[in-house]
Amino acid sequence: MNRELLLGLAKKYDSPLYVYDTEKIKNQYNRITSAFSKVKNVKINYAVKALSNINILKVFKNLHSGLDTVSIQEVKLGLLAGFNPIDIIYTPNGVSLKEIEDVAKLGVQINIDNLSILELFGQKHPEIPVCIRINPHIMAGGNSNISVGHIDSKFGISIHQVPHILRVVENTGMHINGIHMHTGSDILDVDTFLMASEILFDVAKQFKEIDFIDFGSGFKVPYKEGDISTNIEDLGKQLTKRFNNFCKDYGKDLTLMFEPGKFLVSEAGCFLAKVNVIKQTTSTVFAGIDSGFNHLIRPMLYNSYHHIENLSNPKGRERFYSIVGYICETDTFGSNRRIHEIREEDILCFYNAGAYCYSMASNYNSRYRPAEVMMHEGKDYLIRKRETFDDIIKNQELVI
Repeated sequence: MNRELLLGLAKKYDSPLYVYDTEKIKNQYNRITSAFSKVKNVKINYAVKALSNINILKVFKNLHSGLDTVSIQEVKLGLLAGFNPIDIIYTPNGVSLKEIEDVAKLGVQINIDNLSILELFGQKHPEIPVCIRINPHIMAGGNSNISVGHIDSKFGISIHQVPHILRVVENTGMHINGIHMHTGSDILDVDTFLMASEILFDVAKQFKEIDFIDFGSGFKVPYKEGDISTNIEDLGKQLTKRFNNFCKDYGKDLTLMFEPGKFLVSEAGCFLAKVNVIKQTTSTVFAGIDSGFNHLIRPMLYNSYHHIENLSNPKGRERFYSIVGYICETDTFGSNRRIHEIREEDILCFYNAGAYCYSMASNYNSRYRPAEVMMHEGKDYLIRKRETFDDIIKNQELVI
């Protein structure tokens, strides 16, 4: 999306504003499917938690994607978007048995990640096929908050507890139809991913009737010029060879699954915000915008990097700024960034804002959540209205 287009959208829809480019989503989807084109059965399940607007889900449905969901609400969004239940996998963590049972009634693939629930579910519903989420004890991910496959993680059943899984399966007579792992987000080292995959193969061969192996995702995307990212093509070549050999040894053509979120939508999104004030202190020049971590929490939560560009003054001389928000506590998007001179009323663009940005937005400080716009086949569409004061109070009850 070029500068003039983004400025036009900010003028048309006001700011702050999220903008998504479906062409970029399509390109990323085709990139990963091409990387694994030599596997007979490949299924990409988009991770709904990254960006859950129903219009984005419809884009993935048109690409013949499946969905990876982590809540019953995400499952219902997928069904509302038109997905067939068999194209949805449900991988919760720490939810009640009741929620899992309610989801099972909807006909989607169940993925269980703890022994207690596995045994309870197997005792009550041995006829429902279940996938098992394994914790491979591999430390991977760009931040401790998004590294989920290590030994101290709350996610998955330890590889050392596979004998317990086998005992539960034998005692309940339940059918295990898939094996799954997810090590974390922002995985850069292909070798680390392949090492975890070997562990998953070792587990999978102990189950004789599986239909698929789900390798999760967590592929790293570039956040700035010159940044490095997961070499998905190299991973495709190496994992394809290993997976096809495993299927041959297993005696069955299994389905290879992935559940990318950030890889598919991060680079498709931009976040536009207007500069409210330039504030010079004794040591810093702050550019305060009409937003805060209530709209884009990743820099404060994960110390994540979002490249920031001044769309309004692309030829201005470069100066150093700290970009901050209007939330009433430390609220920094970027410190000491070299940006073309910023003036009040200028529009700033935050890149890589497609994944885990709007989906983690809140009404903190009683602020409204922003609008969302989708660029699709050359046209812009408002896909979520900006909130109003009525939205803030609509579920509140006056009792005194």
